[in-house]
Amino acid sequence: MPTSKSAEAGQAPLLITMGEAAGIGPEVATAAFAALGGHIGKRLLLLVGDADVLGSCGNVPPEAIVQTKAHAARTPGKADAANAAATIEAIALAVEITLKGEACAVVTAPINKAVLMAAGFRFPGHTDYLAELTGAPRAVMMLASRQLRVIPLTVHIPLAEVPGAIDGPSIVETAEIVLAALKRDFAISSPRLAIAGLNPHAGEDGVLGREETDIIAPAIAELKRRGHLVLGPLPSDTMFHAEARTRYDAALCMYHDQALIPIKTLSFWEGVNVTLGLPIVRTSPDHGTGFDIAGKGLADPRSMIAAIELAAKMADARAR
Repeated sequence: MPTSKSAEAGQAPLLITMGEAAGIGPEVATAAFAALGGHIGKRLLLLVGDADVLGSCGNVPPEAIVQTKAHAARTPGKADAANAAATIEAIALAVEITLKGEACAVVTAPINKAVLMAAGFRFPGHTDYLAELTGAPRAVMMLASRQLRVIPLTVHIPLAEVPGAIDGPSIVETAEIVLAALKRDFAISSPRLAIAGLNPHAGEDGVLGREETDIIAPAIAELKRRGHLVLGPLPSDTMFHAEARTRYDAALCMYHDQALIPIKTLSFWEGVNVTLGLPIVRTSPDHGTGFDIAGKGLADPRSMIAAIELAAKMADARAR
């Protein structure tokens, strides 16, 4: 690892975890490393994981790999719970190094939640695990691209459970985490947040649903009272076209697909998953493990490259 002196000079390396050994994570990580020439600006890129797995996917210099104590075996497309220890350790090790100030950011390759849970992993995904590792009270998921930034208030729950999961305090808390991150990580001095309604036409004054009137609008009023620039509740069918997007810097949506459909339509290959509310910078490509194409030379590294580039920009913004 580079010395703390290099970190103080604003040149701390950026860490990329290998992700699920049997998926496309190691492939896009090594491909992105090669495409960027092993560095992003003045920052070195370092891969964290099993050297044999990473070496089987690309030509990476040994000095560019931070080896985990646990080892993994790669059989493309065939997940094995025996690899879970190395996958989990790569994340924990990258976070530990970054918390020490010896790295500027963590970019995580995709993991397979079912495989990890079969091995005893008790978190539903990266976001909750990162919150525990860093001691963050609450982590928030953002999907970002050059065209759009979106945040789902509720994430991986059935659609039928969404109305009961929406409440004013969670809207206010999430919005303030997002607004603080837009200032700190995206260097936006006066961030503007759009907040979507839940129902068609944002409830149409209560005719098509009461959530906007009873929950979302009062939360927006509270955010405005605290001095934030907030719009809404907005009908989600008219808030994502090009002209509408000029009015805000990020959009807080009520449920998963309300947020992810527009950004994946606009930026399928360049979307980046960003975890807000952490003491470190963390991004990830906005795609899964791709077991069906692993090992076939079909994995596209564009989202991983975008994740690395955004992580570097966020680290630079925090260093100002």
